[in-house]
Amino acid sequence: MSQEELFVNPGQCCSGNTDKRSRSRLGLIVTGVVGGSLVALYAVAAPFVAPALRKVCLPFVPATSAQVDNVLKVLRARSGTLVDIGSGDGRIVIAAAKHGFQASGFELNPWLVWYSRYRAWRDGVHRSTSFYISDLWKASFAPYSNVVIFGVPQMMDQLELKLSSELPITAKVVACRFPFPTWIPECTEGEGIDTVWVYDAKTFKSNLHHGLPRDTFTEKEIKPDSWS
Repeated sequence: MSQEELFVNPGQCCSGNTDKRSRSRLGLIVTGVVGGSLVALYAVAAPFVAPALRKVCLPFVPATSAQVDNVLKVLRARSGTLVDIGSGDGRIVIAAAKHGFQASGFELNPWLVWYSRYRAWRDGVHRSTSFYISDLWKASFAPYSNVVIFGVPQMMDQLELKLSSELPITAKVVACRFPFPTWIPECTEGEGIDTVWVYDAKTFKSNLHHGLPRDTFTEKEIKPDSWS
């Protein structure tokens, strides 16, 4: 640009520089927004993806309304403490609390635990519910007289031994979607994916005490921490 052109239109150069600075700021803002979004997406997604990398994956599959109803139906004559192993979004725990149980949930995914606590507060049962971020193999279920589990076949055999050794003799265990491999249920409720199996601790603890044979594992071979 010649000196004459600069003299005639002195603001043109400054205007060009201003446009460049504006584009630069806009680029930085866009970069920051995109970067922040990716970080937030990773923070949200990581707890959901990480359990899939574990040796035994307990995926989050929300309980159906029929499953919740079936669980409450088989426990209608029961009271006291209840624990949902792998509590997900807390719907079993919250429903149990509404029916008079002091209910707890153990869940490895922190986002689901926080959401469950919010739902319990929203539904007015936060005083009778508790949610813990915990690996089920490192937790003790001895304080609970009612246990609900939405498990997967790969874990049920080892969970049999853990619950047999920890639960009080008065406990009841309700398995959803998949039954325990060697325990004999005292009753079932529902059909298809909504089936629940009910087990009496007096029966399965007696079998363990008398050393009845198991198909695959012995108690000495179980190393729960290796699954975490």
